[in-house]
Amino acid sequence: MNFFNLTRMPKIRIPLIIPTLFLIMLSFSCRTVKKVVYFQNLENDSLVVSMPSFTPVFKQDDFLSIIVTGEDLETAKIYNLPATVATNQGYTIGNPALYGYLVNSKGEISLPVLGKIKAEGKSRVELEEEIVALLEGHLKNPTVQIQILNFKVTVLGDVKSPGTFKIPNERITVLEAIGLAGDLRMSGERENIKVIRDSSGVKKEYMINLTTKDVFRSPAYYLQQNDVVYVQPNVAARSEGTFWKTTGPIFISITSLVITTISIIAR
Repeated sequence: MNFFNLTRMPKIRIPLIIPTLFLIMLSFSCRTVKKVVYFQNLENDSLVVSMPSFTPVFKQDDFLSIIVTGEDLETAKIYNLPATVATNQGYTIGNPALYGYLVNSKGEISLPVLGKIKAEGKSRVELEEEIVALLEGHLKNPTVQIQILNFKVTVLGDVKSPGTFKIPNERITVLEAIGLAGDLRMSGERENIKVIRDSSGVKKEYMINLTTKDVFRSPAYYLQQNDVVYVQPNVAARSEGTFWKTTGPIFISITSLVITTISIIAR
């Protein structure tokens, strides 16, 4: 007795399978788009987004360039660190550069003649105005220019070009930092970007969702010096290294067997 008669089994119509597979793929694609597209709830031509204010302040371990000038340039020299150049057997190499001032563990910098000044927690404008006030009476029409020499941010994780980036203008958003790193990979988790910030020795973490307009309201939208942006891979990417490597060949073999069986039955 033949217990397995292929002639009695109903034939599967291949044309019906193809549209079904297409609908499944389309549904999966729609779900994927929702996880990939940025700022999905941002209305067209919308100007209602409330941007957080940002004024960078100096922190411990900042390395500052402070240049003092006035009408009498010779007198102003004593308030500046000496310019130095690299030399090779008496020949000058490169351009003159100024030493910087390190904000120490007490939050202070030590200036020539003026001595120690509190810098931590002050903005550029505040510290410049304070130094100018100290110089009045000693230097005619003094001006002070301050710049953070070591302003940098680090982008790690599932991005195309992770690394540490020096920011010359001391103002950068989390979107610009991700752009410097070449944007997220397709497997990067856009709904859970982590910004790690050091504030007076205390680590703070901020979570940012790039798929909504709320990113523009985040206190971590503008990055501060030495911030770290971490992009974690999504669940599929995290499991790929374990699940797919162990079960992938088995899954492929079973799929191939099923397709072969369907082809034989459909004849």
